[in-house]
Amino acid sequence: MCDRFSIWIQQQWVRVGVWHILLIPLSWLFWLLTISRRKAYEIGLLKSYRPVVPLIVVGNISVGGTGKTPLVIWLVEQLRQAGYRPAVISRGYGGGRTAAQAVLAHSSPADVGDEPILLARRTGCPVWVGADRVAVQRALLQAHPDCNILISDDGLQHYRMQRDIELVVVDAARGFGNGFLLPAGPLREPLSRLSRVDALVYNGRQAPAGGYGMMFRAGVLHNLLDSGLTTEIAALQGQRIHAVAGIGNPRRFFQQLHDLGLTAETHAFVDHHAFRAEDLAFAGDAPVLMTEKDAVKCAAFARSNWWYLPVDAEVDRALADDVIHKLRK
Repeated sequence: MCDRFSIWIQQQWVRVGVWHILLIPLSWLFWLLTISRRKAYEIGLLKSYRPVVPLIVVGNISVGGTGKTPLVIWLVEQLRQAGYRPAVISRGYGGGRTAAQAVLAHSSPADVGDEPILLARRTGCPVWVGADRVAVQRALLQAHPDCNILISDDGLQHYRMQRDIELVVVDAARGFGNGFLLPAGPLREPLSRLSRVDALVYNGRQAPAGGYGMMFRAGVLHNLLDSGLTTEIAALQGQRIHAVAGIGNPRRFFQQLHDLGLTAETHAFVDHHAFRAEDLAFAGDAPVLMTEKDAVKCAAFARSNWWYLPVDAEVDRALADDVIHKLRK
């Protein structure tokens, strides 16, 4: 029920109806609190902290996934190629533990969340999570003194963290919904906030002037039960499959499968859904295909015909050049 309600709410945020108008006064209150909090950090009423190494924040101003994690993976590789030794910090949404801790490839999603495990597996760099991001920074740098740059996966609104560069990812398909702040719309901050960030990255289409484009390139399918088993996407073409997505925008994944020539019965879950075996107990023996992030949580009870589709971000090369130029100023 919670999943269906959350998905329904996100669908309502793309339009304006009578109930939105009733919620607008609450959005004004949210705007006032948001602006007041940010100003309190800017003038020093609330204390913020600067890490001893540069910090890049990859975030967004709207609720729901926009493609931040693939961009973080791409950014780690670009910084490595430029000679940096990056590490990643995250809140660890979906995880039950709040203390600062390292994330390993075999960590439990119930403890540290799904995205941090994916980041640890794909980047091979130190990944740490915790409710207090400042404490996470300090713990990570103490454990890895050779690290010379931090990337925060999300955290744009976490103003207790002083940052050097802000990158905002925009879902080009959904944009900013109806443009209202919470709860009448999906925005965490007003659109004027975008004028203060260093770069806008548009996920899903060519970027407008001044922005950077990002697209996802699909790889081969990986089996959940046998990590060494892969197959081409064409192997599932012509079959009826079940497509599962517990991400911020499930429709993006389903559309990607359609564009790849797959016919799927779709099953959308809320972002960071804690999957159980019964969630995927579909009738028949049709293959099940999911995102790599969902596979992190489903591997423990996987079946032989369950597959996941890894994707890699293809980003305008100019973004890497501009980020490194800012860091070297």
